[in-house]
Amino acid sequence: MTTLTRRALLSTTAQATMAAALPSIAHAGPQPRRRPNIIYIIADDLGVYDLGCYGQKKIRTPNIDALAANGMLFNSAYGGAPICSPSRCALMTGKNMGHSTIRDNFALQGGIIGKRGKESVRRIGLAPGEKTVATAMAEAGYMTGLVGKWHLDGYDPNAIPTRHGFQEFHGWLTQTETTQGYFPTQWYSGEKLGNIPENANGKQAVYETDICTDQACDFIRKNQKSPFFLTLAYNAPHSPHITPTTGSYAGHPWGEYEKNYAAMIEFLDAGVGAVVQTVREAGLEKDTVIFVSSDHGPRSEPTAEQTEVVEFFDSHGSLRGYKRDLYEGGIRVPLIVSWPGHIRAGSVSDEPVYHPDFLPTAVALAGDGRLYPDMDGADISPVLLARGRIASRYLYWETYEPSFWQAARHGRWKAVKPVGGGKIQLFDLLEDPSEIKDVSAENSAIVESFVRYFKECRVASPNYI
Repeated sequence: MTTLTRRALLSTTAQATMAAALPSIAHAGPQPRRRPNIIYIIADDLGVYDLGCYGQKKIRTPNIDALAANGMLFNSAYGGAPICSPSRCALMTGKNMGHSTIRDNFALQGGIIGKRGKESVRRIGLAPGEKTVATAMAEAGYMTGLVGKWHLDGYDPNAIPTRHGFQEFHGWLTQTETTQGYFPTQWYSGEKLGNIPENANGKQAVYETDICTDQACDFIRKNQKSPFFLTLAYNAPHSPHITPTTGSYAGHPWGEYEKNYAAMIEFLDAGVGAVVQTVREAGLEKDTVIFVSSDHGPRSEPTAEQTEVVEFFDSHGSLRGYKRDLYEGGIRVPLIVSWPGHIRAGSVSDEPVYHPDFLPTAVALAGDGRLYPDMDGADISPVLLARGRIASRYLYWETYEPSFWQAARHGRWKAVKPVGGGKIQLFDLLEDPSEIKDVSAENSAIVESFVRYFKECRVASPNYI
């Protein structure tokens, strides 16, 4: 583990130069020289409006912004759920919350009981043999790797990345507390647990964001001769807000929470820049599709500290709600996709897309003709390559925070069936993206279509309801 990323972070001039150097290539639609590599970078609790390319003014994200300038930015992208585990399950399996194995961070019944600190909780892991996007990509002949956060193991030693399609895994697991946090003392490489002596006995020498970046870059260099699929799952900027340094924000007249949060995103952005630079140095820029997103909306916990930070940076803009909510502020995420020479530079899409779409899209980009019929997601590659739109469809979410409720989107319309199964709220997102005005009374036929959909869109789970 090196200090490359931290040096890159502190050299802000070099970052800006690298971002500016990325070429702006007009869409020409050439055939790829080889099957494209696919890199999916996912942040944790990152708000849509924490990024400069979405309008953030206080936090600088030059490397992510450069990817947006040279690729496609989505204005209506969503996570799979408003909390971590189920949203990542949707991303990995292509299934929405009506069919997903994992529908909440904790199970209401069943599962495996384990310790979360001193508390005993139930968690669900992926089912034995359950296929993921990594399984599909490995079957298509790709080298597959995951670096960072998995969060789909629960307390099941068999529900780990290497048992679900990832040939390489470097990261941390829910079931192993010593691998967690921003200065972990242990870390997995495959199924082997190793020590990080630099962080032993309370020392804080090696930062989790840097570990992830360095190992992702190593994976790219090692596998550059054949097509690869890499998921880079950062823990940042999830609470607690901890960094080795507040970087370029040290002198700002802000509170410590705000400076730490901005620095966490600065480390994250530097990591994205290092990944892009590694791809370029390998000569793979035109052969690599890079996705950048988040798992759900911002604010890790509903505390005064977290709320203060989100409001200071306007992380969710004018959107209603936060993480754990099924309103837009809880499920809307940034999504940027870059593939120089194939995706038109500076393009913007208002197409509603969400995490279950990634698996069918990755399979299509890989040129794998096999069908995966159990998917809820859609292939969005026609949108990326300016070849068409996605057929009209419903997008579906459910959550158990604080208890069961549902939401769905169809075109401009968003319906929320609140906790307790009360009266459906209806919002016109084209006219009212902040979900301020419930227009259900004026649109009874549309409400009825959502009533029917909510009755048929899910299969009951023995672990939830």
